[in-house]
Amino acid sequence: MKLYLRLLAYLKPYWKRLGVTVCAMFLFAIFSGFSIGMISPFIRVIFEGQPLDAVSPEPIQAVDAGLARWVEAVKSEFGRLMVGESAVESLRRVSVLIVIIFFLKSLFGYLQNFLMVSVEQLVIKDIRNELYHHIHDLPLTFFHNFRTGQLITRITHDINLVRGALTDGFANIIRHGFLVFVYLGVMMWASWRLTILAALVIPPLTLVIIKLGKRLRKGNRSIQEGLGEMASLLQETISGIRVVKAFAMEGFEKRKFHEKALFYYKTFVRTERIASLGRPLTEFLGALGAVVILWFGGKEVLETGSLSADRFFVFLAASLSLMSPFKVISNFNQLLQQGLTACERVFGILDIESDIVESEDPIEVREFTDRIELKGVGFDYASDRPTLRDINLTIQRGEIVALVGPSGGGKSTIADLIARFYDPTEGVILLDGIDLRRYSTSSLRGLMGIVTQEVILFNDTIFNNIAYGLEGVSPDRMEEAARAANAHDFILKMPMKYQTMIGERGMKMSAGQRQRVAIARAILKNPSFLILDEATSSLDSESELLVQAAIRRLMKDRTAIVIAHRLATIHRADKIVVIDKGRIVQVGDHDDLLRRGGLYRRLYDLQSQNSQLQKRG
Repeated sequence: MKLYLRLLAYLKPYWKRLGVTVCAMFLFAIFSGFSIGMISPFIRVIFEGQPLDAVSPEPIQAVDAGLARWVEAVKSEFGRLMVGESAVESLRRVSVLIVIIFFLKSLFGYLQNFLMVSVEQLVIKDIRNELYHHIHDLPLTFFHNFRTGQLITRITHDINLVRGALTDGFANIIRHGFLVFVYLGVMMWASWRLTILAALVIPPLTLVIIKLGKRLRKGNRSIQEGLGEMASLLQETISGIRVVKAFAMEGFEKRKFHEKALFYYKTFVRTERIASLGRPLTEFLGALGAVVILWFGGKEVLETGSLSADRFFVFLAASLSLMSPFKVISNFNQLLQQGLTACERVFGILDIESDIVESEDPIEVREFTDRIELKGVGFDYASDRPTLRDINLTIQRGEIVALVGPSGGGKSTIADLIARFYDPTEGVILLDGIDLRRYSTSSLRGLMGIVTQEVILFNDTIFNNIAYGLEGVSPDRMEEAARAANAHDFILKMPMKYQTMIGERGMKMSAGQRQRVAIARAILKNPSFLILDEATSSLDSESELLVQAAIRRLMKDRTAIVIAHRLATIHRADKIVVIDKGRIVQVGDHDDLLRRGGLYRRLYDLQSQNSQLQKRG
């Protein structure tokens, strides 16, 4: 119930539009009742020449005398409008009224559907936007635990299923609640005895729906998880198709997908089998109730005469119409359960709190003027596996600092902490003497330019990829940045030059070209602080020379952290920090570290030997 109330809270901003929708639903139910009630005057005018009874019905008087008098007053006024000078004139008036009633019923039926769709889509838009915004605000640790395909499924498929909890939940409860109320009123007007008899059918129907709903919720959760697994596998294999083909693993990936698809099929069919029981069971129970009503009602008409034929026909029409809302309930129960299951998955992500908490009164940092200090910094991705321990490091403004060491030692983690992708679990990081957590995250990252080994480009033009995050970039500034990154010449050879679409993740360009576009992006941003994480490790020799030249231009007069496996590329660094197993083991410049020996000297000698072997080969 709490889950459903939380979903309904999203309707609050649209309460005026929702109020008009509910009014349209109510009027639709009223005119639906009138349309059934017109059976009585139509039969009376056809067979007896008068549209209404001359006396008040005894059953209503037995229930409430005051209600009977009110009904009589309305009925008398209605009768004067209906009765003409002849039976034919009365028939004409009844026919005109039937047309008017059905027109109004259709009008309000259209309005309720149109307005409800409008409200529903506004709510879906708000939830989807909130989820998307929240995902952007979550730290990188969140993305370690969720696969891309699962997140895509949450934003697309699960959000669409939430519609079931709104349209087939809240809206249908109101819409069909009004109809049930009106139809029961018509049935009470026709015969309160038969109405009480018909009400005995409702408890079994309700019990069936509740029991099926519990089983459907569990099945729908499995269905949505299975769909998320398929989406994740699909996203991974398509993005990594080059690796799949290189290792001839097409057959293996096909079998994995077949297994996921088979699981989804079995779960879906099993859940659908349960859902399919709803309609036939409710129809069967409804048919049993109808037979009982026909039997007792027919006896009242034929034997006792306590019920007139026209009232009996009205009762039958109202009771049969009453079955429609119950059928709808049994049908939409599956969609409602799907929607609530999707709500659990969506709200589950919305309830995840970010580890990166913005200060209540954040400082907007505009420039980096002095130094960055890491004091006693420790960090761990898991509590039992510390990644960094007791890191103490100072980076002066204008200084180029290289982080080197074996893979997995924590080099990239230090860079991520400085960019505040994570917060340290121990110690503090200071920028110009102020804790990074005091700064506005967006302004802090605005000072930084980051170029990594895995270049992330978007399926957009080269111009928009270089200008990413900036507005109003002139062609001259764009060309200047591209030239500095050694990218301008190859861009001019592209089909549409700077307006060329580069495909998903920039796959229409080579690795070296993508890297130079990323460097042009950093140059255009003109950051105070650079983070270069293995920016040339995957390039061929020619591309590496071009990228290295671009990087040197990029680092000029800037503070930079350079992470590199190739030690020959960082010998010009002002300070080289050697990291091993999460600790700083050596600090110095290139020549000093070579003289002192230790881990840096061993790594340098090993790479020199490998380089000589490659040249001989």
